[in-house]
Amino acid sequence: MNEKTGKEILVATDGSDFAFETTKYISKIPSFKGKQINLFSVCTKIPGRYWDLQQEAAYSGKVTEILAWEARQRQECEGYMEKAKQILLDAGFSDKSVSIKLHEMERGIARDIIREAGKGYKALVVGKRGASRIKGLVLGSIANKLLQRVSFIPLFLVGRDPRPGKYLVAFDGSEGSLRAVDCVGTMLGGPDCEINLTHVIRYREDEKGLIAEAEKMIAAAFDEAIERLADSGIPRTHISTQIITGAESRAGTIVDEARLGDHGTIVIGRRGLSRVDDFSMGRVSNKVIQIAKRHAVWVVN
Repeated sequence: MNEKTGKEILVATDGSDFAFETTKYISKIPSFKGKQINLFSVCTKIPGRYWDLQQEAAYSGKVTEILAWEARQRQECEGYMEKAKQILLDAGFSDKSVSIKLHEMERGIARDIIREAGKGYKALVVGKRGASRIKGLVLGSIANKLLQRVSFIPLFLVGRDPRPGKYLVAFDGSEGSLRAVDCVGTMLGGPDCEINLTHVIRYREDEKGLIAEAEKMIAAAFDEAIERLADSGIPRTHISTQIITGAESRAGTIVDEARLGDHGTIVIGRRGLSRVDDFSMGRVSNKVIQIAKRHAVWVVN
């Protein structure tokens, strides 16, 4: 088994259907074929205190059963990790670019993933949910913990069968949303993607003066974002912008636009203070993650 430690994209997997959907999503992004993909799984072991039972006659016969269970657990982990790797190889990834790491749980599943993610990776990818057939793990709870604690690299939360290729960037002109733009450029930089920068304004149509002022202020930010994306290698003809006014819910509007435009991925800053209307982006990002069930959501710090 390959257990290299090249640092690029860390993919946390647990053998669930959602985890395999996450791997399939990655396999369909052409630019990722030039990156190191590290598949990572946290496997549970029998706690050491249980081995003390072998000193007691009543439990000594259970040791063989425990060892057999542990061996089966390891074998199943290796099996689903190899299956995930094969998905990438079948999609054209090189064997050298895909590594596998089985990690024996130390501090807890989420904590161990976070600790690994802190070793120099550029992004962490995880399915939004998934019940492991091996250990009954509800990955949704793990994804939630990662969302709360992973603030040092982008976190990609993958829903059910999102389509790569078209990306909607929720854009408010803040430094946070510009960092989201930079993440898109770094991860995708090339012609195999379409990027839409979407700015949502809650002003009503009868507030034309405020809308005009907001549009004027966001225009310069759009120009800067387009320049950054173009500098990364994304053709200008593949970059579009839009301003939506009168929205009752920014998060709902963003997800609706992604669905209507067939954008399988939504990219959003974790938090940012909009220069346009003094709006905290954090609440929107949380709501987008909750309601975008079939999309991948890239959360950028």
